[in-house]
Order: sequence, then structure tokens, then C-alpha cells
Amino acid sequence: MLTHLTIKNYALIDDLSVDFDRGFSTITGETGAGKSIFLGGLSLVLGKRADLSTLRNKEKKCTIEAEFQIEQYNLKSLFQQHDLEYDPLTILRREIQPSGKSRAFINDSPVTLDILSALGQRLIDIHSQHQTLELTENEFQLKVIDALADNKELLAEYRAGLSTYHSAKRKLEALVQMQAEAEKEQDYNNFLFNELANAPLQNGILEELESTYEELSNVESILEQLSGSHQILTHEEMGVQTSLTSLRGSIGKLESYGAAYSELSKRIQSVFLEIDDIVAEIESLQDKVVPNPGLLEEVNEKLQLLYSLQKKHSVSTVEELLKIKEELEARIMQTENLEADIAGQQKLLEQTERELEGLSKQLNKRRNSIIPQLKEKLETALKDLGMPNASFKIELEEGSDFTNTGRDKLIFEFSANRGGDYGSLKKNASGGELSRIMLIIKSILAQYEQLPTIMFDEIDTGVSGEISNKMGAIMQKMSANMQVFSITHLPQVASKGDHHYKVFKEDDGRQTSTRMVKLDAEDRVVELAEMLGGKALSDSAMAHAKQLLN
Repeated sequence: MLTHLTIKNYALIDDLSVDFDRGFSTITGETGAGKSIFLGGLSLVLGKRADLSTLRNKEKKCTIEAEFQIEQYNLKSLFQQHDLEYDPLTILRREIQPSGKSRAFINDSPVTLDILSALGQRLIDIHSQHQTLELTENEFQLKVIDALADNKELLAEYRAGLSTYHSAKRKLEALVQMQAEAEKEQDYNNFLFNELANAPLQNGILEELESTYEELSNVESILEQLSGSHQILTHEEMGVQTSLTSLRGSIGKLESYGAAYSELSKRIQSVFLEIDDIVAEIESLQDKVVPNPGLLEEVNEKLQLLYSLQKKHSVSTVEELLKIKEELEARIMQTENLEADIAGQQKLLEQTERELEGLSKQLNKRRNSIIPQLKEKLETALKDLGMPNASFKIELEEGSDFTNTGRDKLIFEFSANRGGDYGSLKKNASGGELSRIMLIIKSILAQYEQLPTIMFDEIDTGVSGEISNKMGAIMQKMSANMQVFSITHLPQVASKGDHHYKVFKEDDGRQTSTRMVKLDAEDRVVELAEMLGGKALSDSAMAHAKQLLN
């Protein structure tokens, strides 16, 4: 319940502070007095987007603060969800800086506009004249039926399933697209993979082949050098071995003359043995190194294949070719597995679709069960509002697609006259008739939805006389279970309020300001009399005003 509102530096409002109470409050004022400004300020503190042009003094910040009693409305979970401190007397505050920066607070804790709006929607339903036009839209009409059918939890379950369904459908479409693209590339990938699989790919192979190629390409030169080296080492008269043998004999004779000679002899013996090994190795290589044109051609082919593959795949090592081979193999395997993945995803999609179908049928059943009650309530209530022959045709048809509200297509048609043709509300209902229908729907919804406060902005547009009197009585009846505000130009409605507030402009010679005051009993009679007969207060207008209040 809204208990207090403060607005500072907003539009024509310099500093406004008003207390409110439970029950039915009416707000009146001349056209242009600032009732819409008051409503705009309240909308800002409930989360509406700010506009810098609304600042009265462009050098000062605008502050709007609203105080609510919320202990009866089960809102603790919402506070916990957003990690906010819960207080039975909750204060919402909005600040707009001259720079255009906007800040929002709940119980002095900074919050985002989304959080402020989420709480605001649970505190006040502001019914603007624009919202009356929503009555002609299927979305709003279906929302009314769902509220009466208590479909909130079922709709939440359906929408969660719908989200899963759309996700599964998108994944299936992506897999099918992937398969189509993969099939185009499959033959080429297979070709590339087989080409690499048939190549001699292993770590170190390139260096090994290059070494073998160099050896086979230079056999004659290698043999010539080996032969010359063997000659140098083994020549009978001038060879290294012959000279070392003489050297070993000479130094060997000195071994008995001391350790130094003995050590020198050992070293020469070691060199002699090493030369022996070198000679044996050269002889072995001479036996192994033989011309082999066939092997040379084979090694060259392998090398050219590796070089070609490196150039083709824009790499410089065999290791990189091996990695590409693994990637190609993985792609080929993935393509081969796509069929199974698609089948599995199709099965999941079909299962989700069956679950959605079941939930949508439950929604349809619950909606159909409540439609006769809604039709009867509307037609009965409208008889008291001067529409004795008003009749509704409300039906559900099954659509082919899953929408955010199920598969139902709603037919919500209206006829104001007995025997008249049914048609959409937009086509068949006048502005005054739409206002009356919307008021009845809001009064019905109030019985099903726990909302602390509702504010009607000229819901009585297009009606007058006894009808407006009865519309006021309906709002008065609603206020037994909730706080109700009505911004009105009709004295019949204004007189029904438990509390009466007046919005007016005040000019101090320097600037014009919008004010709002709560009227006492005497001022209330005067206000109603002016609404009835104008500024010139006649005795009949005063008497009529008193009669309305009594």
C-alpha cells in the first residue's frame, strides 16, 4: 500500500509531499493542472526510463521517493532473490542528476532499473488510458483468462519447456547444416587424409631421408675418399699404421726408465688401437657403400612427396603434417558420427514436443473451464453499467505452432446489441464501452491477483450520469480488499472516495507550480460543486455536491 509520496524538482513540481491511506482515494483537478505530471513522477519511482527534460531546475537533481507498507504481500522472496534488505515499510527512491545520470534505490540500497521495475510491478498497477486499448489485444485477453484459471505455475512450466524445445530445435538445425556442409567436404577430406596416410610420416623421417639421399647421390666421391684415407693409414712403407708401429717400438724401449715413459707408451698404444678401429670402420664402409640407383630414386620420390605435402598444407615440418592428419581423421569421424547425433537430437526434440503438447492441452482445458465464468461475470456486471444486451463470444482454437502462451488462438468478440453481429472489441466497442469493460475486468482480476494498489487514470472516460456513479461504486467495492486510486473528471466518481485529493496550479508571480492537497469535508463539497457547475458556485450545485457525498 502506498503511504507517502515525495516529488522534488520534477516538471512543474517544485516540492510535493503527500500522505495516502488505505481504501478508495480520488484525485481531481482541472485539465492541465498536472495530474499526468503526478502520475509521471510516480511512474519514475516505479522504474520507468528517465528523461532529462523533466527536471524543473536543470542545475539541481530530481528526487522522487515513495513509501509502501508491504508486510501483507509475500514479497520477502523477491527481496532475497535480489539480495536486498527487507523492511515492512519499504522506501523506493529515484534520483536524476543534472548530467542525466539516473540512480535507483530500495531501502537506501542501490539497484538497477530492472530490479526497481520488478518490485514496482508487484506494488502498483497503474492503469493508463493507453492500457484500455490493450483490452482489444489478444495477449491481454488471454492474460485475463490465465489469471482467472490460475495458470501461473503451469505457464511457467510450459515456457521452460518451450525454451528447451527451441534450444533443441536450434541444435538439430545446426547439426543438419553441419552435416550438409560436411558431406560437401567429406570426399576432399578423405582424399587429403589418404594422401597423408600413404605418405611415410613419422618423426625424424625427413632428416633420415635427406641424409640417405646425400649419401646415395655421392657414392663415387665417398668411395674415392674412403680409399684414399685407407691408403694413408695402411701404406706398407709410408702409412700411419707403419709409422705408429715404429713409434710404439721406440718408446716401448724406454718404459723401464721411468713412469713418464711408461705413460707415454700407453698413450701411443691407445692411439695405435684407435687407428686400428678407424681402419676397420673405413673397410666396413667401403663394403657397405655401393652404388644403388634404384634406392636413390625411391628415396628421392619419398622426399619429393614430403616436400610437396609440406607446400600443399603450408607447413615446414613432418610433425605439422602429422597434426593435420589427426585433425582430418577427427573431421571424418565426426561426419560419420553426425547421423547418430542427428537421430539422437531428433528423438530429444520429439520428446520435448510431446511434453509441450501435453502442457498446452492442460492450459487449453483450464482456460476452457474458466471461460463460461468470465463470460457470465462480464455480461452480468455490464448490465448494471448500462449495457444490458452486451454479449461476448469467447472461444479457443488450436493453432499449429507453439507460442509463448501455448497453442491456443483466442477468439474474443463482442456485441453491444441484442441480435447484433459479433466482432472484435476494437471494431464493435466504443471508447465508453471499452472503459466499462476494462473496469469490470480489473475488478474481476483483483479477486484473483494479490496486488496492494491499483491506480485508474480516467478509467471513466466516455461515460457520465448514473453509469459513472456505478463505476465509482465498483471501484469503491474493490477498495475493500486493496488500495484504489482514481484520477477522474466526474463528480459522481470523485464523491465515492474515502479520501479526496486535488491537483492544481499555483502562480506566485515568478513561476507556476503544481500542488496537490487532501481536501477536508468542506473543501470537498466546493470541489464537487465546481465539477458540477463551474467556478460560479450555485446553490443547486452545492446541494447536488452534498447529495453526492451523502
